[in-house]
Amino acid sequence: MEDLKVVIGSDHGGFHYKEAIMDYLKTRNIEFIDVGTHTRESCDYPDIAKEVAKKVSSGEYNRGILVCGTGIGMSIAANKVRGIRAALCGDTYSARVCRAHNNANVLCLGERVIGEHLALDIVDIWLKTGFEGGRHKRRIDTIE
Repeated sequence: MEDLKVVIGSDHGGFHYKEAIMDYLKTRNIEFIDVGTHTRESCDYPDIAKEVAKKVSSGEYNRGILVCGTGIGMSIAANKVRGIRAALCGDTYSARVCRAHNNANVLCLGERVIGEHLALDIVDIWLKTGFEGGRHKRRIDTIE
């Protein structure tokens, strides 16, 4: 497994899961930084998504995790940043395949659409799965 450095963020709609994911990261001794939000007060998800995406795009962190109510807004906003391949996942199969085939570097989750235990399983699988390369690399290069 690669040496993981994770940047995590959420809006108010994903605050609870972000806290649970950070607890998971601590138990696994995975280095991370929390870029907010730090309260349940309403905030604008594009600002958080951009912050996470820029830290991954620059190479400062090699993975990012974003959580909002559905994960949709975060994934749209993050994918606006060059070099980001943000994947919205609601199941473990997609979490594995988006890493293995698409080399997704940002995971997006929806707190209002999946259960907390499933969200943590998705994070676990996503962090443990590597990129297969090969024919998939050619496709990723085309996207870039």
